[in-house]
Amino acid sequence: MKNLFLTAQIPIANVLFAMRESNLPGQVIVLILLGWSVVVWTIMISKGRELSRAKRETQNFISQFRRENNPIAIFLKNRVFRNTPVYTVYEKGCIAIGGELNDRENPDPEELLLNAPAYDDYELTTRQCELVRNNVERTVTDEAMMLEDKMGALAIAVTTCPFLGLLGTVWGVMDAFGGMAVTGSATLSAVAPGIAGALLTTIVGLLVAIPSAIGYNMLTHRIRTLHVQMDNFAQEFMSAVQRHYLAD
Repeated sequence: MKNLFLTAQIPIANVLFAMRESNLPGQVIVLILLGWSVVVWTIMISKGRELSRAKRETQNFISQFRRENNPIAIFLKNRVFRNTPVYTVYEKGCIAIGGELNDRENPDPEELLLNAPAYDDYELTTRQCELVRNNVERTVTDEAMMLEDKMGALAIAVTTCPFLGLLGTVWGVMDAFGGMAVTGSATLSAVAPGIAGALLTTIVGLLVAIPSAIGYNMLTHRIRTLHVQMDNFAQEFMSAVQRHYLAD
């Protein structure tokens, strides 16, 4: 049991030994990589939770939207789904419809929609429908950019951290062999500690880059799925608006 405990402690002891034997640039690089690792994991966890909530609420919103006869009924009933960007696309589209149906007595299109008893008697021209469509498509683009927020940091970690670790390794090996030349000692025990410290930066760089790459690909897939859902909903919403409000 004691031997098993000592064996379990060896990796930690080796890391601490390598950190202690590493040169100053290597230690600085390790600290930078560890700090970047905290940033990366914070982004992956927060973005993962955000996208999970968006996925659940998107399905809920779309199912409720399809149960309504009037395409702006959910907005008129003041039901809100703030955790999904699809609802934001819908909300902006409804406000745009209100703007096209607005009059001088109701300057705020959102208030016009919320206070309207019914909209079955209103009609939109083809030009007005195109204006609403442009507003919806612009919102889709804006929301897609919002979903991509902070993903650049993960991409930087994936591409930069291995090279930063390699830089520390090359620098440490150079110092180790330089020290060997100065002391005139060519034994393995003379260069092994310095090389072990140098290799630590590559290990840390890979430990940051590999989870970042996995997280980036998973989150990118979820973002792409939400983007497709927004595009599909925009088309579905505009088709429903044209069926309901487009003048013959």
